[in-house]
Amino acid sequence: MEIKQLKKDSNWQERLENIGFGYHTDEKGIPYWIEDYYYSISEKEADQIFDATKTLWDMCLHAVEHVIENNMLDLFKIPKFIQPYLIETWENDVPSIYGRFDFSYDEKNNQIKLLEFNADTPTSLFECGVVQWLWMENYFGDTKDQFNSVHDKLIDTWKILKPYLKGDTLHFSCVKESLEDLTNAEYLRDTAIQAGINTKLIFIDDIGWNNINFVDLEDEIITDIFKLYPWEWMTNELFAYNIKNDEAKANWIEPAWKMILSNKAILPVLWQLYPNHPLLLEAYFDSPKEMKNYVKKPLLSREGANIEVVKEGRITEQTLGEYGEEGFIYQELANLRKEETGYSIIGSWIIGQESAGITFRESNQFITTDKSRFIPHIIE
Repeated sequence: MEIKQLKKDSNWQERLENIGFGYHTDEKGIPYWIEDYYYSISEKEADQIFDATKTLWDMCLHAVEHVIENNMLDLFKIPKFIQPYLIETWENDVPSIYGRFDFSYDEKNNQIKLLEFNADTPTSLFECGVVQWLWMENYFGDTKDQFNSVHDKLIDTWKILKPYLKGDTLHFSCVKESLEDLTNAEYLRDTAIQAGINTKLIFIDDIGWNNINFVDLEDEIITDIFKLYPWEWMTNELFAYNIKNDEAKANWIEPAWKMILSNKAILPVLWQLYPNHPLLLEAYFDSPKEMKNYVKKPLLSREGANIEVVKEGRITEQTLGEYGEEGFIYQELANLRKEETGYSIIGSWIIGQESAGITFRESNQFITTDKSRFIPHIIE
């Protein structure tokens, strides 16, 4: 696994914008998308990530069952009113489309470790499934390959789920203000259309309630909806109280049981279930006196907010934000890969029940945030 350079096209920005990638660079001119270097990985390394992803997915499903059977939802600070509904979605096998594991890779020890699981509203799917694939075709034609079956697996998974949808229309929703969220939601909607599903886009703000059902702007009853909007935000709004009164019992995708896996509390639970597993970092609910090197993470943090890195008992890096009220977990400090260009982590996608592809994110600092860069990859 190594960084390789290439000479970028003079029209690279135009090329990206022509495929609908409008946030390749931020408002200050700082690139989010890296065009002129990439990660070169071996087939063996790709296979290693594939195997780790499938193993961890199976471990996570076992952990959800364990949490529900042992009445542990309060540990996750999941509101009482939504807990029966969450359990119901698990028991009824309400469908899930996707999730993204974030891994560290310690090349010295040839070891992958789970940092966290973005199980509810992961983004960068469009970048992984479309942008980096077309980037590869532009520079290498058909002479190279990627660990990337995201697009095909999304279409196949929607086809599998289509018979289980309750109505004739699958709505897709996100907030109005985020181009990134809209691009990812529209990409997912496009793959559903290719799977033969009738779809509609509705922004979260525009979803209505008629005292019986959720409805769209044309008063069509919402029976099935994909939401790129976190469950923990929904459950803090009056909106969510209508879910249990919804006569249509709409399918919300991702389902409510994903609240367990998208919460950092799953990390110490996994460590309790699989102590010393080679894919896991030590993790605890209470600050461990015996660990001098660890990361303190809020249960519900997003984009690297409110995280503290502790080395030899001293805070060496921290981020600000609005999270932490629900509590924290403490995770062993991982060995992140560091190149001259920065620290990097691997995002590994699970789509349906299968490992589907990878992304690399790179940061100037140890903590991965919303300012971290996306680096494409090639298998060589």
